[in-house]
Amino acid sequence: MALPPFILNKLQQLEPGALFDVRLPRVQSSSGTRYFVKVGASGEKEQYIGEERSLRDMHAAAPGLVPKMVMSGFLDSNGESQGDSGRPYFVSEYKDIGPLSSQAGAILGKRLGVELHRFKSDKGFGFDVPTFCGATRMRNGWYDTWTECFSVKIKDLLQTLQDEGRGKRLVQKGGEVCSRVIPALLGNLDIEPVLIHGDLWSGNTGIDNQTGEPVIFDPSSFYGHNEFDLAIARIFGGIPASFFETYETVMPKTKPVKEYQQRGDLYELFHYLNHTVLFGGGGYAASAERKMDALLKWANSKNL
Repeated sequence: MALPPFILNKLQQLEPGALFDVRLPRVQSSSGTRYFVKVGASGEKEQYIGEERSLRDMHAAAPGLVPKMVMSGFLDSNGESQGDSGRPYFVSEYKDIGPLSSQAGAILGKRLGVELHRFKSDKGFGFDVPTFCGATRMRNGWYDTWTECFSVKIKDLLQTLQDEGRGKRLVQKGGEVCSRVIPALLGNLDIEPVLIHGDLWSGNTGIDNQTGEPVIFDPSSFYGHNEFDLAIARIFGGIPASFFETYETVMPKTKPVKEYQQRGDLYELFHYLNHTVLFGGGGYAASAERKMDALLKWANSKNL
C-alpha cells in the first residue's frame, strides 16, 4: 500500500524539504523522525476515533508514555482529505517497542499511579466517544456514578451473550451480580473519575528501545476507578511484579481495603466476559462463572 497523497503532503508541510522512506506502517523522514501511519476501512470510523481520542488524552496525562498523535482524519478513494467520512486514518510517532523489563515495569507503575491515574474528568465517569476493547464496542457516554458506568459495561456484555443465545447460566448469574454485588462494592467508594487505559495487558505494554522508557498502546480508554486497569494485567501475566509493587507505593488501595480482592474479582469478571463474547465459551466462560460464584458467595456472607 502506498502512502496516501494527503498524508504525504501533510508530512511535507511538517518537515519542508525532507525526503520520506515509506515502509508502511512506518514512515521515516531524512531528518530521522519516524511516523506510524494507520489507515482503516470506511466502516472502522468509531474504532479509529476511539483510539485517537484515547491516545490524545493519555498523552496529555502522561507525555511520552504513549505514542504522540500527529494528525488524524478521513480519506477518499484517492487518498485525499474527505471531511468527516471516508477511510479513517491517524499518524502518530513511531516507537520501536520491545518487551517490558523489570526496571521499566517499575517506571510504568510509578507513571500510571502519579500521572495517568491522577488525570481527572470534570464530566463524570465514562468517555466522549465509543472505544473498543478488542473488537467489543464500548458505547461509553457520561455517568454521574462509577456504579452506573461499570454496570452498563457488564450489562452490555451480558446482553450480547443473551442476544446470541449463549451463556444462559452466565446471563442469569451476571444479573445477580449486577443487582446484588456491584451496588454493594462500588456504591460507597470515595473516588474520582481518572483516566484509564482500559486494556492494559502485557501485549499492550513495552519498552521504547531508543530510550529504555516504558510505553503503552492500543487503549480502550475511559474515566473510571483506577483499580480497573490492574485487572487484566493480573489475568494474563507477563507484566513484571515491579509494576504492581511500585504502583501500590504511589497509589494506595481504595478504601475499604478489606474489599480490594472482591473489587479485583469484579473488574476481572469484565475481561473474562469480554473474552467469552469475543472468543466463545470454554475457559473464559468458566473463569467468568468462577468469578461470579465467588462474588455471589461474598454477597451471601453479607446478607445482600
